[in-house]
Amino acid sequence: MKVNIAGVMLDNPVILAPMAGVCNPPFRILAKELGAGMVCAEMVSDKALVHGSAKSQRMLTILPDEKPVSLQLMGYDKDSMEKAAEMVGETNADLIDINMGCPVLKIYKNGSGAALARNPDYAAEIVRAVASHVDKPVTVKFRKGWDDDHVNAVEVALAVQEAGAKAVAVHGRTAKQMYSGQADWDIIRRVKEAVKIPVIGNGDVASPEDAKRMLEETGCDAVMVGRAALGNPWIFREIVHFLETGEKLPGPGLEERIEVTLRHMHLLVEHKGEVIGVREMRKHAAWYIKGLPGSAEMRTVINQQTTMEGMEHALLTYMDDMLRQRSA
Repeated sequence: MKVNIAGVMLDNPVILAPMAGVCNPPFRILAKELGAGMVCAEMVSDKALVHGSAKSQRMLTILPDEKPVSLQLMGYDKDSMEKAAEMVGETNADLIDINMGCPVLKIYKNGSGAALARNPDYAAEIVRAVASHVDKPVTVKFRKGWDDDHVNAVEVALAVQEAGAKAVAVHGRTAKQMYSGQADWDIIRRVKEAVKIPVIGNGDVASPEDAKRMLEETGCDAVMVGRAALGNPWIFREIVHFLETGEKLPGPGLEERIEVTLRHMHLLVEHKGEVIGVREMRKHAAWYIKGLPGSAEMRTVINQQTTMEGMEHALLTYMDDMLRQRSA
């Protein structure tokens, strides 16, 4: 089940997708501990790096426990991307990914993200420029196309492969779809049949069965899990176990769920400090308890917490109440 991307070895074909505001070192460590074969960092702006943004510099932090790691660059200007790539190249990242798939308005309106893939020739120029300035393998993540009338994933894949990309990740939705509707896995199959480099499938992998089906139907080399991992990093071990044995693991119990939530908070506070860490933990804590009894009321309590002690007390009290109700 190992995957080889230009010498970077993944223990299994299940990858944490890059998600803005989520995929920082604490979440990446949890995903790795719970089975991910590789984790991807949230995208970093090339211009922010080049202009010395302290926040962007911190986003290049990689901890030993999370490797292998892919760091993702976002930009459209060749000179700026070259300089930013050199900075990323000095980190201990294993891969450098170029974002050509982000569909968010503020990203694509300046020519970055999904806008780059509208012009395969220029997309190839960006890849060639970055690859010529770093020693690490360069990969590219892009979408099916701009909209249903402009589907060009195969053309983009061939162009970036020729320019030096060592793997591509293909999201089966168009930029106009954003995250709505159903992902088209057939476009992933078509890309895989067209190129010689590894292909990573992305879109609608929300269960072990989805992952197995995507691998079988598209022939892709690995699958990428994004939104399904929010509040559910256990999905990685569940997918890996299912691929290896055909058996479904039970989901985490309440106590393990709260234990990992608290570990996530401690990692976040250690990484970002208590004020920012606890504030960012609110959304994660809400994701971790989503669907459990009393979760709607508990979200209100979570969003009122400003300290690590307060958040820990709230989550442990919630767990104790739930366990008492079950044993009553």
